[in-house]
Amino acid sequence: MRFRPRHTPTPPAVLATTLIATLGLPAAAQESAPLEGELPSVVVVTGTYAKNRRTVDSESPIDIIGARELQATGSTELATVLGRLLPSVNFPRPSGADGSDAVRPAQLRGLSPDQTLVLVNGKRRHTSAVVNVNGTQGRGSAPVDLNAIPLSAIDHIEVLRDGAAAQYGSDAIAGVINIILKKGPTGGDAELGFGEYQKRDGKQVSLKGSTGFALGDSGWLRLAVEAADRDPTNRAGPDLRNVKDPRYGQVNQRYGDPETRPRTVFVNSQVTINDDLEWYAFANYGQRDTSAAATWRTFGRSPIYPEGFLPLENSSSTDQSLVTGLRGEAGGWRWDASFNYGNNEFQLDLDHTVNLDLFANSPTHFYAGKLENTQTLLNLDVAREFPVAAFSGPLTVALGAEARHEKYEIGAGDPASYQGSGSQGFSGFRPVNAGSNSRHNESLYLNLEAEISRRFSGSAALRHERYSDFGSTTSAKGSTRYAVNDAVSVRATASSGFRAPSLAQQFYTITTTNFSVINGVNTPIETGTFAVGSAAATVLGATQLKAEKARNYSLGLQVQPTSNWNATIDAYRIDVDDRIALSSNMTLSDTLKRSLAAQGIPVGAGRYFTNAIDTRTTGVDVVSTYRWNLALVGRFDFTLGYNHNKNTVERVAPNPALLTANGLTLIDRQTTNRMTVGSPRDKFSLATEYTAGPWNGRATVTRYGSFTVPQNNPTLDQVYAPQWVLDLAASVKLGDRWKLTAGIDNATNRYPDQVTSAGNLNNNGINPYSVFAPNGFNGRFYYAKAGYSW
Repeated sequence: MRFRPRHTPTPPAVLATTLIATLGLPAAAQESAPLEGELPSVVVVTGTYAKNRRTVDSESPIDIIGARELQATGSTELATVLGRLLPSVNFPRPSGADGSDAVRPAQLRGLSPDQTLVLVNGKRRHTSAVVNVNGTQGRGSAPVDLNAIPLSAIDHIEVLRDGAAAQYGSDAIAGVINIILKKGPTGGDAELGFGEYQKRDGKQVSLKGSTGFALGDSGWLRLAVEAADRDPTNRAGPDLRNVKDPRYGQVNQRYGDPETRPRTVFVNSQVTINDDLEWYAFANYGQRDTSAAATWRTFGRSPIYPEGFLPLENSSSTDQSLVTGLRGEAGGWRWDASFNYGNNEFQLDLDHTVNLDLFANSPTHFYAGKLENTQTLLNLDVAREFPVAAFSGPLTVALGAEARHEKYEIGAGDPASYQGSGSQGFSGFRPVNAGSNSRHNESLYLNLEAEISRRFSGSAALRHERYSDFGSTTSAKGSTRYAVNDAVSVRATASSGFRAPSLAQQFYTITTTNFSVINGVNTPIETGTFAVGSAAATVLGATQLKAEKARNYSLGLQVQPTSNWNATIDAYRIDVDDRIALSSNMTLSDTLKRSLAAQGIPVGAGRYFTNAIDTRTTGVDVVSTYRWNLALVGRFDFTLGYNHNKNTVERVAPNPALLTANGLTLIDRQTTNRMTVGSPRDKFSLATEYTAGPWNGRATVTRYGSFTVPQNNPTLDQVYAPQWVLDLAASVKLGDRWKLTAGIDNATNRYPDQVTSAGNLNNNGINPYSVFAPNGFNGRFYYAKAGYSW
């Protein structure tokens, strides 16, 4: 099925100009040339302002993911690839969850998706406009859309698994994902890929490539493009609402991955003006059209579709950004001054559906409205090395200032999309929901790093931020590393951090139809999601949001007994106070219904965001890499990764007296348990790569640990068994240019446990698999790729 969104955004002129004259890229990681059989030593730029800091010297755990690893699976989605490569990343695949089908959230260390900061070339990436408000992992978050960044543009990724709010500001509670773009005027690559699931659906065709151009004698421009067509998958079960009627059955439903059509271009460039000055910039523009299915509406409900109908939520997510600036050196100081603009717009259309209250006069196409998020930043960073007589190395002093402006906007849909019961599948945004809100904040930071002796190093950071909407906050961090000998070292960090409530969490509002299980029956209820400062939320006991406060502690061991083997073990604890959560769906009493109806809000349930929970996350990460070189046979690379993660709720704020008096609970059992047991407790992976001449083979076995989908009734909780998955791939180089690859993801065709029918949690048999499943529920996937490089 092909579809066309009602509104097609046009990129602003500033981006068109940027594609011609964009400039620059911060320093990226480099590999020192290893001896035969040795593992390379990698220079990192994340979490440090010192020059030439290597992974083996890092005081915090950092994962380096190169372009080869990013291309090692059949997926072209960045979040999916990270979920397979990193044991600490969880990326489930929601279905039937409105906007979350199109913009799926990823978790680091089991925390909220918006508690991980995403950078591109060291610059803050803007977040998505979509708020995850349905019953999925990441409920209540509005994180960065990782899948808006194409793999073709990425040189490598640095993942800092440590709190870094004192260095980078808000959101860096769980860690930092820094995406480093390809650079340079020479070389290029192009790739055509095909794939299909064993069920003969989900066909995928992708085309991607990158190339470089010289800009005169002193500059370069790098262009990356990517396009893909991905058909939907369907793992729906038989519809059991009326088993005797042949019009009911699996053929009517669609439960699985949506249909998606992403198109993206990324530009990265740099010009050297003189020996002490560079001008840089990078930019992107992309649009992803998605068609996701709601639940089949039964026959006899509409005269337009007498046999029933399947509403389709056709969205268009438009993503654009521009970062440009100057950097150089003066008086011994390295400096970087930059401008950063990012925007995401999410527009939603409904097709093949009706507004039941309009009967035969209902349209079958509805524009449901839009969400838009914009951020603009100005940054100034300076750094310098100072010799200290008592130290074995220089003291690196880094100072910086940042000014950020954010805006969040909701646009109303067509009247027919929200009048009465609204369009089936998703009721549109109403004029009362629409509006634009903004804020600004300013920050200052200081960072100190030094090699105090040949074996001992340390760093300290301090950052102060002032927000226009909730006040000021200060974060601090201290880190240290001690080399016991040339093979063993220990490291430790302690930090405080914060995450500012997003504008989406403060102002997102909509009235829509949700389904709740009442007496064993999925019952539609008009549910209002209210801005915390609104009169409706006040009626339900809401108070203004404040920043989340975090404390991070970690202790790690690094071991490198030989030049071809290294291992790290890092234990951590993350305490988050005043954690922001979307409240339970509160089915209102008659008294509260009348109070809201008097405001023109006739709903049967309500919810809003609240700082009501304190959590503690404890765990351990293990990463080990071994290279075995056999001169006559080839080379083997083994990578083992393991994450054990436990989340607990330490405190739940007292229930507002108003809610208690009406028999309601602000934070219910399902809300707290979703945070604690909804993601796998542990995850293990072992990757083996074999290289011999032009041939390469890769096998990765992953064990996704047990998880629980909680309910308010404990007897309805379902614990899902661990799942073992095997991914296989093989490639061959044909000469210096061509490379052919074939592979099988989930070669053993493993599916997660099926959802129990108790309490109708499988939606009358339609939804046989849980949207919490960390590896999805599509089964075996075959793919082939042909690449050409120059």
